[in-house]
Amino acid sequence: MRAAVGACVLAALAQAAAAGEHVKIAVVSSLASAPLYLAAAKGYFAEEGLDAELVQCQSAQPVAVAVTSGDVASGSTGMTAALFALAGRGEVRIIGSGTWERPGFKGLGFVVSNQAHAAGVRSFEDLRDHSVGITQLGTPLQYALARVLMKHKIDLKTVRVVGLQSNPNVASAVTGGQVDAAVASAANIYALVDPGNAKLLGWLGEELGGAAEGDGTFTSKTMADEHPDTVRHFLAAFRKAERTWDAAFVDADGNRQDQAAAPEMITMAAKALSQPESVIRLSVEYFDPQSRISVSDVQHALDWYESEGMLKGHVDAKALIDTRYADVVP
Repeated sequence: MRAAVGACVLAALAQAAAAGEHVKIAVVSSLASAPLYLAAAKGYFAEEGLDAELVQCQSAQPVAVAVTSGDVASGSTGMTAALFALAGRGEVRIIGSGTWERPGFKGLGFVVSNQAHAAGVRSFEDLRDHSVGITQLGTPLQYALARVLMKHKIDLKTVRVVGLQSNPNVASAVTGGQVDAAVASAANIYALVDPGNAKLLGWLGEELGGAAEGDGTFTSKTMADEHPDTVRHFLAAFRKAERTWDAAFVDADGNRQDQAAAPEMITMAAKALSQPESVIRLSVEYFDPQSRISVSDVQHALDWYESEGMLKGHVDAKALIDTRYADVVP
């Protein structure tokens, strides 16, 4: 792998069956990658004729770079400013969704360090003039923080947002009080809160009050144009994994309710992420079983990144989504 993806390394969970076309797929250390870990563990990639090798990235930004450079064929993670910039230049194509923020499930959350909590930081309003740690700037973590602060009528500029490059660094900074608060995915949130290393502040899904697009699944323009069969086989395995996950945790009315397959999914995710099963059980995220992309949610994110000067010029969400592969909703 080239230096451009130095933040990505081979994951311990590689596809067991060395059969079919060899492809590298980027994953991150959160439940956002649960369908990819699941598709490898259950043999869904092999069923589609793919010998999948999972490549672990420390945060979302390197995934877009790895996909663009050709070091990996695809990835599924947060839609960052870097991803949108590359997609806007035609180098990356969005082909499916990832996690959705949805009440009853856990996506992105907010914690306060014990030190800041003791000093009086107990609500989102109290974050003014304090520091908030995230893995990297220009990511959905920063976007999520901005959305919640806006709801509580707090200017993002009054908060010092600190990019710490990886989830372990964020956890260390919160535990040690180097940052007052943090934004992270559910499994990483509970890994801090459960042992008493931080206090839970809230959840993005609950603050939004409804379903909203979280992550995206994407590939390079080269893969989309020159290897359509590979992309379709990847998506078939990915969607099957999303349906499997959904069936394990969603009841007939679409609400969070553990089903018979839930323990198997929890055990698989705990092993993949090196987290206790108790943490995973609390951290279950929602994946649309059809892997649909919300054009309006993607556009909202694009417009925010543009307003913050992270994107040059206006970008149309519809131009980034490859409808040869993706199912879209307004």
